[in-house]
Amino acid sequence: MSASVLLACAWCVLANFIGMFPSKHKHWPSAYVLMTFGLPLLVWVFVADGWVFGLIFTVAAMSILRWPVVYLLRWFRAQTFGRAETKG
Repeated sequence: MSASVLLACAWCVLANFIGMFPSKHKHWPSAYVLMTFGLPLLVWVFVADGWVFGLIFTVAAMSILRWPVVYLLRWFRAQTFGRAETKG
């Protein structure tokens, strides 16, 4: 295995380990740190190992960080469809 896949697996294990412990702030500070390190790692996996491993890591990261993805999709939907409805 390449170094990028090994680090991606380590990132997934660390993210799951962080999620096991209770948090007063509902894990948002750790989610910001995980996103900060996860995005460059995702790009590295895509470049080094191809789109198949990149897609696998993308799905794994989205399943771990599901609430930031949900909020991003809600924001995107509000930006695209919300403005079209107010103009008409």
